[in-house]
Amino acid sequence: MTNAVIDAAGLTELVSALIDRGYRVVGPTVSENAIVLAELTSAGELPVGWGVDVAPGSYRLRRRDDDAAFGHSAGPQSWKQFLHPPRQQLWSSDGTEPEDPARCAFLGVRACDLAAIAILNGVLGKGSHPDEGFVGRLGRVFVVAVNCTEPGGLCFCASMGTGPEVGPGYDLALTERVDDDGRRYLVDVGSADGAEILAALPHRDAAPDEIDSARAEVAGAAHRMGRQMPETDLRDLLIASRESPHWDEVASRCLTCGNCTMACPTCFCTSVTDTTDLTGEHAERWTSWASCFEFDFTFVHEGSVRQSGPSRYRHWISHKLGTWHDQFGSSGCVGCGRCIAWCPTGIDITQEMHTLAQERDGDD
Repeated sequence: MTNAVIDAAGLTELVSALIDRGYRVVGPTVSENAIVLAELTSAGELPVGWGVDVAPGSYRLRRRDDDAAFGHSAGPQSWKQFLHPPRQQLWSSDGTEPEDPARCAFLGVRACDLAAIAILNGVLGKGSHPDEGFVGRLGRVFVVAVNCTEPGGLCFCASMGTGPEVGPGYDLALTERVDDDGRRYLVDVGSADGAEILAALPHRDAAPDEIDSARAEVAGAAHRMGRQMPETDLRDLLIASRESPHWDEVASRCLTCGNCTMACPTCFCTSVTDTTDLTGEHAERWTSWASCFEFDFTFVHEGSVRQSGPSRYRHWISHKLGTWHDQFGSSGCVGCGRCIAWCPTGIDITQEMHTLAQERDGDD
């Protein structure tokens, strides 16, 4: 389909058009000293002019020198919370059925997060027993993705093959350009629904040089990542490093708090709780997010299988980067860097893999 260009006013019209069509528009906004995902009533709530500085265990808002609306890297939340809620009711003894999920429009989905949605769909939406709640929510989502031209200090999507250019799964994809002429967006159309929305917006056809320069900016971002994984087979590296003494060193810093699994856009584990009222006449079953860092996560009979911190961290990283391939045919990591930023002690998954690679290869 022909590429189009919209300006800042067109972005405002985009949000309004989605709301008018009954979508609950969710996008980035500034709240509590962070860029978080929340329902938007207008494009005026986007974090225009805001960026972030990130480092291991550190996340800070900062004012930008321009008025970019998407000039920031991943915040503490991911789109997982809207597709695979932290807590949800599975069953009630009174026969109450869950309400149909709202039609949502996700605005500002980065390449890493679009890949994460696809990975979650492979885990929860496929197979012999799909999660019907997840499938229903995903099926009612309109995706406005955003290509990255400014990777953050903890981004490593390029080395995971998930960005900075968005892959399939979007309805519309935007590439933001900001200069003396203001804000404008190169628009790629990914679906018939996306084409219908674009047709309702003020836009013009993109010139070939606009398309080429936008593509070049996105491609250039792949060479400016703040982090990268070692160039080796990560699955084989983890198998070879199973007995490495480095796990004890990592565990000496790890609090086993589970922040990394809560911030991760692909971690999907849950626990199930049954509750009854005091009369015993009403019962409910609820599911909530769980973490493999919890001591009771592997409780069997009278004890937990993984009792030590080293074993729990090794399990998490080995599953994320290794055995996920065996189960689901891909890596479970998309290179968003959230686990690094939101680790209280600043443990860096990319640095730990480099250390294991150096140890295996005998490098100093």
